[in-house]
Amino acid sequence: MLARLATVEKIPVITSASEPTGTNGPLMPEIHALAPHAIYVPRKGEVNAWDNADFVRAVEKTGKKTLVISGVWTSVCVMFPALDAKLAGYNVYARAKWLPAFRLRASRGGVIPTTTNAVLFEVHRTWARPDAGDIAELYSLVSPNYQAVVENYLKAQEVAKKQPATKPGTGQ
Repeated sequence: MLARLATVEKIPVITSASEPTGTNGPLMPEIHALAPHAIYVPRKGEVNAWDNADFVRAVEKTGKKTLVISGVWTSVCVMFPALDAKLAGYNVYARAKWLPAFRLRASRGGVIPTTTNAVLFEVHRTWARPDAGDIAELYSLVSPNYQAVVENYLKAQEVAKKQPATKPGTGQ
């Protein structure tokens, strides 16, 4: 969902894997399939992506000062670069599962723990936007029950188009 959101909103995406040919790789191909603009930065075994100068340069090149970091292993892939990016002056959101130790350490380090759903809501902000339909589809990915809301709305619109216009609340 985050890759799709980045594509819809034209948010830069940087991917990396500590050891893409070993047990920690390869990177999930779905990320680049859903965010074809994503830039892959190869690493030479560094566990912490922030320890790789090419990765840091790629982040700097985006010109963004707010980062959302996600990864496979929350207490490593997310935690280490999130804390270092925060120390480097970035506003950092770390997408993580509910892991109390992670949230405590991240919060104490100035990193904002978040969820995929929360990132979507923060980027979304309002339904009064031209890509609202695309955003609604993304909600269905993080909350399958939301698809029922969309279907209900579409059916109500279909029914409303078939009925003569009335003044709201008057039945006339």
